[in-house]
Amino acid sequence: MNVWQKNRPFFLFLIKFGLSYFVLSVIYSLYLNQYNGDAFETDSMTKLVAEQARDIVNFMGDKSFIKPNDKEASYVFYVNNDSVARIVEGCNAVSVMILFVAFIIAFSTTFKRTSLYILAGILIIHVLNVIRIGLLGLGFYYYPEYEELMHDILFPLFIYGVVFSLWVLWVMKLSKNGKTSKA
Repeated sequence: MNVWQKNRPFFLFLIKFGLSYFVLSVIYSLYLNQYNGDAFETDSMTKLVAEQARDIVNFMGDKSFIKPNDKEASYVFYVNNDSVARIVEGCNAVSVMILFVAFIIAFSTTFKRTSLYILAGILIIHVLNVIRIGLLGLGFYYYPEYEELMHDILFPLFIYGVVFSLWVLWVMKLSKNGKTSKA
């Protein structure tokens, strides 16, 4: 038995993951390239996330607004009239969604089941990311001394923890890979 036959599931996983990650990343890159103008225009997904994070803060009782940054492609995030953060393209969680989707495709089952799980996962990631950014804005306003801890450790741990949990749920419970037959 050769190496390919012996490790076929592993190699299929790598091929499916690598190919889907590459294709989705290229599509996202092409999407972002349309915003590479001189006017520091921010992509529409980042704008949506900034607007929704603003709405979360306003809903929680603090005054929040956003303004396009005139020095770079980002939004300045204000809480109670204080500038607390920049919301840049990396804040929109699309790269996290691409990683999530590539993994789910690598362990895909039926088209319907896989597609529905991908859509549900993207929605969960998006909603939690918007809440994350809103809470970061509030945290930066009320606890500026913990800005680095919140931004660099706690909130990434949270968002990647959720993605990891979604992967585990998919592999162990919802995809055919987690099903074991009784002998």
